[in-house]
Amino acid sequence: MEIKLQKENQKLTVTVCGRLNSSTVPELEVLLKENMEDTKEIVFDFHNLEYISSAGLRVLLASYKKLAGKVKILGANSTVTDIFKITGMAAIFDVD
Repeated sequence: MEIKLQKENQKLTVTVCGRLNSSTVPELEVLLKENMEDTKEIVFDFHNLEYISSAGLRVLLASYKKLAGKVKILGANSTVTDIFKITGMAAIFDVD
């Protein structure tokens, strides 16, 4: 997995490539924690995300709660989108 962060004003864009699962989530959690100060919105760029597990969804949900819903998901492929739909997370997140 590869993670790239870009912060512009109070918006944090997180680009995740590969698989977001229980073995890769800790890296994302650390990076988010280090970059949350003054962040008011997070955009997760999932154009190159192959798969997300329940551990990955948990991190997204924690970010959602911390930022009062100011979390957006961009570029999710059909596999990832299906996971959001099956788990009911598509009703919570703005998934484009």
